[in-house]
Amino acid sequence: MTDTTPDPSNDQPNRLPGAPSAPLRIAFSPCPNDTFVFDAWAHGRVPGAPALDVTFADIDITNGMAERGELDVLKVSYAVLPWVLDEYALLPCGGALGRGCGPLVLTKEAGTDLTGKTVAVPSERSTAYLLFRLWAAEVVPGGVGEIVVMPFDEIMPAVRDGKVDAGLVIHEARFTYQNYGLHNLADMGRHWEETTGLPIPLGAIIAKRSLGEGTLKLLADSVRTSVRMAWDDPETSRPYVLAHAQEMDPAVADQHIGLYVNEFTADLGEDGYAAIRGLLTRAAAEGLVPPLGPDALSFV
Repeated sequence: MTDTTPDPSNDQPNRLPGAPSAPLRIAFSPCPNDTFVFDAWAHGRVPGAPALDVTFADIDITNGMAERGELDVLKVSYAVLPWVLDEYALLPCGGALGRGCGPLVLTKEAGTDLTGKTVAVPSERSTAYLLFRLWAAEVVPGGVGEIVVMPFDEIMPAVRDGKVDAGLVIHEARFTYQNYGLHNLADMGRHWEETTGLPIPLGAIIAKRSLGEGTLKLLADSVRTSVRMAWDDPETSRPYVLAHAQEMDPAVADQHIGLYVNEFTADLGEDGYAAIRGLLTRAAAEGLVPPLGPDALSFV
């Protein structure tokens, strides 16, 4: 579901000189990690930051928005970057990378052979899907069968009800799949970490290059400040997080934030950039994405 209602608290009387005068149109998911990261900024508590006009949308929707060049700032899958980096710049902060936080392949029966089986995925342009295809190329030599795209919150019920043979799940599903009587067939993140030694690149923050170098740097600074404010006073962000967490248990929301909001959210750093380039280089070698240019990930 997409909520396009602007938050009236987005007024920014302390806007810095040179910052955009109109609110920037931004889309990110209603998941706890995103609302935690953007709470202070979205509610006008980041000094000098541009005002935001927030849209909540699942990752498959934001990936499509990026490919169509919609909105100024977007949370997208790293997997979509090869298609959008001509128009958008990757911000060096605000995204989701980490260790022990990768997508899972779930099945109704333990040890299911996925050869020729139907697998539900949240998006074919998602990082989760790239990790899955790289894993399947190694461990499912006969190849999986049909890939079905569906909203991530519908995947576990579909596997439980036998509508698909397996599901690729992300986010809080790591903590709740046992409630559906499902089994963890494989952890895509563990496979990635064991084969590369790098963190798992999941979600990226991108912004229109046309905003200009000064505004892009201001956006990065605003993200970092918003993250640090959330870390310093997590209780302030809790109402915003829980209001959009789809009736998630508060304890699960806290686990979710703890897993996906980490040092890479504040700054990608060398390991973060190495993970992103490593994923997209491997995927390009498998013909899953177009190859990246040498400066494609440059910020400004």
